[in-house]
Amino acid sequence: MTQQHILIIDDDADIVKTVSANLKLDGFLVSSALSGNEGLAVLQAHSPDLVLLDLNLPDIDGIKVCQILRRESDAPVIMLSARDTVADKLLGLESGADDYLVKPFNALELSARIRTVLRRVRRSESANANRQREIILDYRTHRASIQGREASLTRTEFSLLELFITHPGEALSRDFIQSQNWGDSKLYSHSRAVDVHVQRLRKKIEVNPQAPRFILTVAGVGYRFEPSPG
Repeated sequence: MTQQHILIIDDDADIVKTVSANLKLDGFLVSSALSGNEGLAVLQAHSPDLVLLDLNLPDIDGIKVCQILRRESDAPVIMLSARDTVADKLLGLESGADDYLVKPFNALELSARIRTVLRRVRRSESANANRQREIILDYRTHRASIQGREASLTRTEFSLLELFITHPGEALSRDFIQSQNWGDSKLYSHSRAVDVHVQRLRKKIEVNPQAPRFILTVAGVGYRFEPSPG
């Protein structure tokens, strides 16, 4: 089996050294960069399977790096930062990150977060296709077609849409969505974090995100996917 490749973008050389050593012990291939521009260059050259991204970088803010990365790659991103407010975490998610881990962090927790994200990616790629009348998910090419038009989804958005499609008509609680897509990540104990991902997904698949056709809000519960009629 090909080694999975993780890119670390962090200006703290000690953190890079420690995290890199731990990941290599876990069997990963690791690349690193100490600045945003260097990280984006490595990303283009090597197409990593996952990116660990520091929020505070010397040249480009991590939020901007994540936004650029999202336009160029569908590799999942775990953001690393000493900023621990809910607002900072939501900002990271809104920029395109799949998860957010506060420094200092435990090496075992980081490994667990990485495995959860990569497991979600493998799950999405293991099947062939999932079809509704108006939505088609192709797991081999990782593409989504919405009413005949292709939607550019991140891996997290793709996985979230898959979850909704496989539970048509069911009211899914935020806790259920969190447990299925993000495991025991403490970040998603805040319901707003799940809401941010749903809002991002709606913007890409709904004609009018303010009046959604597919993903409906269930007051006091969470969300429901409305399958195509007929």
